[in-house]
Amino acid sequence: MNDILTYFGQLFSFDSSHPLLFTQIHFWVFFLIVFAVYTLFCTGRPLTKHRRVARNAYLFAVSLLFYYKTSGLFVLLLVFSTLLGWWLGIRMDSTHSQPRRKALMATGVTVNLLVLCYFKYAYFFTDIYNATFGTNLTVVNHLAVWANNAFNTNHFDAAVILLPVGISFFTFQNISYIVDVYKRKIAHVGNILDFGFYTSFFPQLVAGPILRADQFVPQLYKPFFLGRRQFGIAVFWILNGLVKKLVLSDYLAVNFVDRIFENPTLYTPFENFSALMLYSMQVYADFSGYTDIAIGVAMMMGFYLPINFNSPYKATNPTDFWRRWHMSLSRWLRDYLYIPLGGNRSAGFLSYFILAAILAIASFRLHNVAFSVVAATVVALVALLYFLRPSHRKTLGTNVNNMDTMLLGGLWHGASFNFITWGGLNGLGILVYKWWSKRTWRTRFLVLFLVTAALAIASHTTDLPLLNLLYYCSFILLAGFTVIYLLNRFSKFSILNSQFSIVWATLLTFVFISFTRLFFRSGSNLDPAEANEVAWMTASLMVGQIGSHWQLAQIPAIIGHYWAPFLLFSVGMAIHWLPVRFKRRYRLWFAQMPLWLMAIVVIVTVFVLYQFVTADLQPFIYFQF
Repeated sequence: MNDILTYFGQLFSFDSSHPLLFTQIHFWVFFLIVFAVYTLFCTGRPLTKHRRVARNAYLFAVSLLFYYKTSGLFVLLLVFSTLLGWWLGIRMDSTHSQPRRKALMATGVTVNLLVLCYFKYAYFFTDIYNATFGTNLTVVNHLAVWANNAFNTNHFDAAVILLPVGISFFTFQNISYIVDVYKRKIAHVGNILDFGFYTSFFPQLVAGPILRADQFVPQLYKPFFLGRRQFGIAVFWILNGLVKKLVLSDYLAVNFVDRIFENPTLYTPFENFSALMLYSMQVYADFSGYTDIAIGVAMMMGFYLPINFNSPYKATNPTDFWRRWHMSLSRWLRDYLYIPLGGNRSAGFLSYFILAAILAIASFRLHNVAFSVVAATVVALVALLYFLRPSHRKTLGTNVNNMDTMLLGGLWHGASFNFITWGGLNGLGILVYKWWSKRTWRTRFLVLFLVTAALAIASHTTDLPLLNLLYYCSFILLAGFTVIYLLNRFSKFSILNSQFSIVWATLLTFVFISFTRLFFRSGSNLDPAEANEVAWMTASLMVGQIGSHWQLAQIPAIIGHYWAPFLLFSVGMAIHWLPVRFKRRYRLWFAQMPLWLMAIVVIVTVFVLYQFVTADLQPFIYFQF
C-alpha cells in the first residue's frame, strides 16, 4: 500500500526529470484516472449549464496539473496568460469605441509577444546586441530576482532563464483569441473556467496543434458524445501515434540519424545523404505521432483537434508542402502575419524593414563574408526593383511578405540563426518555384542548361564540395527535365509523362525539404550561441561529405549493414504515400471491429512497442518549441 501511495504521490507531483510524456506509462495511468472522473460529469444526466461549467473547470484544473508536472512553477505563467486573454476579451466586447477596442487588442498581442520574447529570445537578442556593439551584457532572470526577494530565499537561479515548455503554442492560441474577438469572429468567453480550459487543454498544450479560438471555443458548450465509431477511431489515432514515435522515429534516430550528425566526417557521402532523408522521416513521425496521440486523447473526451498533417511528403512543390506540414502553424502565420503584412495585395514599410533588419542583423552576427555579400545583394536588388519597376511592386511585395513569413516562422521554431536560415531556405524555395512555374519550357531548359554548364566549369576548376553538390543537383534536374520534355512531345506518352512528372516533382520537393533541415536538426536542443556555431559547422561538414566523390560500389554494402533503418524508412514512406481513401478505409475498419478483437490488437501493439523502447526515451522534438 505504501508503494502505491508513493507512486501516486510522484505521479501528481512535480519532478523535472519525469514529465508526463505520451510515451510513458505514467501518462496513461494519469489519463485513466482523469478520464474515469471525467465520465462522472458527462453521463447520466443532461448537460446543464452548471454541469458544463463543472466539467470545463475540472478539465482546466487537470490541465494545470498536467502543465505543472511538465514545467513546475511556470504554470503561473500559463495562468497569467489565461487571465489576461479572458479579461481583454470581456473588455473588448463591453466597449463600442473602435479605437479603444483596437488599443486593447494591441495591448494583448504586445504583452503576449513580450512574454514570449523574454523567455524564448532573451539570450538571442542579448547575443546580437553584444556582437553588434562589442559589449558584454549578461542575461538576468528578473522573475527569479523578484521571487528571491519576495520570499527571502536564494532558491531561484537569477543567472538562467529557462524556456517554459509549450510557451510558443499557448501564446499563439491567446493571440488568436484576442484578435478573433477584436474582429468579432467570435464572442468573448465570459466564464474564466471555460476560457481556462480552452487555453490549457492538456493533450495539445505543450506541442500543439495550435487551437484557433473560432474552431475550439464552440466545443466548450457542446455535450459529451463518444459513439462506438468515435471510440474506435480515437484508439486508432493513439496507437498510430505511438507506433510512429517509438517504432519509426526513435529507432531511426538512435540507430542511424544521430550517429551521422554527431560526426559526419566518419561516414561516406551516401550515409550523410541518407541521414538527411531519414531525418525527414524521423521528424515527421515524431511530430505527427504526438499530434495523432493528442487527437485520440481529445476525441476520447469528446473534443476534436484540427488535423495538423496531410501527407506532407506527397507535396509536389515547397508551397504545397507548407500547406500540408504543421498546418495549424502555417494557417496561423498566414492569417495573423502574412495577411496583416499585406499578403498578396501589397507590402508596406514594415515588410521591407523586417527583411532588411533580419539580413543586416544576421550579417553582423555571423561574421561570414559570403553571407554578408549575399544579404547586401538581396537588399540592393529589392530596392532597385522597387524604385525602377513600379509596375512590379505588387509582385515584389507579395514575395517579400512570403519571405518575411518564412523567416519569422523559422525564428518561432528557435532563438538562433540556424532556424532563421532554415526558414529562409524554405522561403527561397517557395519564391523560386513561383518564378519557375510561370516560365515556358524553352526558358526552363535554357536556364537549367546554363546553370549546369556554369556549375560544371566551377566545380572542375575549384573542386569545392558545395559547388560539386550544386553541380550534381543541377545535372540531375536537367536530366529529369529533359525526360519530362521528351515524354511531353509525344502524345502517346502523355499519361506516362503525367505520372512521371508528379513522382519527379514529389521526389525533388522531398529532397529539397530534407536538405533545408541541415540547419533545423543541427542546432536543436542547444544554447542559441552554441547552436549557430554547431549548426553551421555540422552543415559544412555534411555538405563537404555529400559533395565529395561518391563510391557507388559501396552503397549496397551500406544498405545491407543498416538494413533495419532503411527498411523502416521504406515502409514508412510506402504507408505515407498510400491514397487518403485507403487510409480512411482501414481506420474505419479498425474502429468497427469487435471490442474483443480491438483489445487483442491493442495488447499485441503495446507488446511490440515495448520491444522498441530504448533505455533512454527520446523526447518529442517539438517540445523545445
